[in-house]
Amino acid sequence: MDRSVCVSCASSQLCDSAYHEAAFRLGEVLAGEGFTIIYGGGGLGSMGALANGVLSRGGQIVGVIPQFMMELEWGHRGLTELRVVEDMRIRKHVMLSHSEGVVALPGGSGTFEELLEAITLKRLGAYVHPIILVNTRNFFAPLIRLLENAVAERFMDERHLLMWDVVSSPEEVPAALVAAAPWSGA
Repeated sequence: MDRSVCVSCASSQLCDSAYHEAAFRLGEVLAGEGFTIIYGGGGLGSMGALANGVLSRGGQIVGVIPQFMMELEWGHRGLTELRVVEDMRIRKHVMLSHSEGVVALPGGSGTFEELLEAITLKRLGAYVHPIILVNTRNFFAPLIRLLENAVAERFMDERHLLMWDVVSSPEEVPAALVAAAPWSGA
């Protein structure tokens, strides 16, 4: 696989510190394995921790941030590259179109939106790359149950449960990206 990975994560500073620690560690791990990280460009919460983890290992990290967020001074100032785009829709498009995999860390509505858009596009065959959920503190268990229920209720086919993989720690992400089953959009 290409070595560019989109990481979806949050800017909250109020969540448990375990989430920020996992984000920092993910940045270290991915940078150590030579991945370029593309993310939302923020400097706070898990976003900032991820970026700082990458930078601490001398890695490459590209932020993609909407203009209004730059005006609010939410952007991380130390990134390898910071791309300022018009809006959130373009931000998601740029992040996905320049990556060969998605890694989702725990987060809120923005993280869910990015993750579910990637899953939807994968289902349609428009994004066929690996999607990895880092299940810190078992955060994604309710979402996984919801997706399994969508299969049980026949809104999705059972094979759609193969569109993503779940790992429990950042250290497992590189191997999961490489080992992810090919997807044709079936």
